[in-house]
Amino acid sequence: MKYLLFLFFIFTSCGSSESSPSGGDSATPETQAPLTDDQLMDLVQKQTFKYFWDFAEPNSKLARERYHPDGIYPENDANIITTGGSGFGLMAIVSAVSRNYVSRTEAVARLNTIADFLENADRFHGAWSHWIDGNTGKVKPFGQKDNGGDLVETAFLCEGIICVREFFKNGSPEEQALAQKFDNLWKGVDWDWYRNGQDVLYWHWSPNYGWEMNFPLKGYDETLITYVLAASSPTHPITPAPYHQGWARNGAFVSSNTKYGIPLVVKHNGAEEAGGPLFWAHYSYVGLDPTQLTDQYVNYWDVNVNHTKINYQHCVENPGNFSGYGPNYWGLTASYTRNNDGTIGYNAHMPSNDKGVISPTAAISSIVYTPAESLAAMRNFYENNSGTMWGPAGFYDAHSTHFGWSAKRYLAIDQGPMVVMIENYRTGLLWNLFMNAPEVRQGLLNLGFHSGKHGF
Repeated sequence: MKYLLFLFFIFTSCGSSESSPSGGDSATPETQAPLTDDQLMDLVQKQTFKYFWDFAEPNSKLARERYHPDGIYPENDANIITTGGSGFGLMAIVSAVSRNYVSRTEAVARLNTIADFLENADRFHGAWSHWIDGNTGKVKPFGQKDNGGDLVETAFLCEGIICVREFFKNGSPEEQALAQKFDNLWKGVDWDWYRNGQDVLYWHWSPNYGWEMNFPLKGYDETLITYVLAASSPTHPITPAPYHQGWARNGAFVSSNTKYGIPLVVKHNGAEEAGGPLFWAHYSYVGLDPTQLTDQYVNYWDVNVNHTKINYQHCVENPGNFSGYGPNYWGLTASYTRNNDGTIGYNAHMPSNDKGVISPTAAISSIVYTPAESLAAMRNFYENNSGTMWGPAGFYDAHSTHFGWSAKRYLAIDQGPMVVMIENYRTGLLWNLFMNAPEVRQGLLNLGFHSGKHGF
């Protein structure tokens, strides 16, 4: 369903006083002994975190839409903030503090800058736009009619906002004041207004074009978190009806299909045979813990594990006969891609749209679901392909052994889930912060969810 980013890239793609997290950029397989799994995860997590610290947008300190180490960007693009990617970045900062990559003092200073910027940035009935100009706080249109509120991107941002609040709320007086700033930001979103008077949430609203984008959030994709947060809002909540009638299609989103003998569990929008791109198993679930999470329709752990295993098995079976594909080189999701003429574009890779391009975030961010398979891919990417896959902010966005090609660029929405999901695999930190937020727990209960792991 979310192919707006894909469409944008098709049309636009072209051929600090704070400390930096130390380590990682000089380490290569040729200069070190083989790493343990923990050492490898720490290396990847720390290096990838640099996207959100060293390479953050300089004024706002939020996440740039993209970082190109060669300094070549689409026109006027280097200071564009991504709202959703910034939410993942906030969670990455919390993880970095917990691992002493940066100090609490440095993090609080940066997070205050971020909170102040978000408070003064353009908002549309409380929702932020998909892109924001990092210099001015004004909306940067994602498309002609996509120049107002983006409720899904706002939901990804609010996942991070809530985690920051929960992490710092019992700290020093300065940390408590910071937590209150983030609490105010989250409570300012008018989720219920984005129903447009109907029992479904809408993705966009524009001050110039109203509801003309006309994207109701129906069926399975990456947008579950939008309904969870809308139901959890202490200030502008929705009733359960939009969740059941919109997202769940009154139960019609449940699937009996299988692929490689693995049940899909749900009907993936536009990809019912073998599942959508793997970011659908990541974006909502960086905070929302799918472990033992059920509603009246499905078990969300099964949804995500099976989705990942089908994606993995597709790469192992390799129906496209792409060189390199196998148990340690897999993972299809939306990312930069190789166009037919060898230039860099963007595509939503999945089993039904396999271009021979592997996106490292797909396997690595799935580590919570397939730890052995994800670690095998991570190790292969680093130990055997670092010359073409590893750079200043971790693994580059996309790679193809088959074509001898690499997109030596980064996107916030791909780097963020790697940091956060590695942390969730190691400690469950972000899952625990988000799931124990009182209003989130109540919102999930209101929608009929239960979590065996978190005791409700």
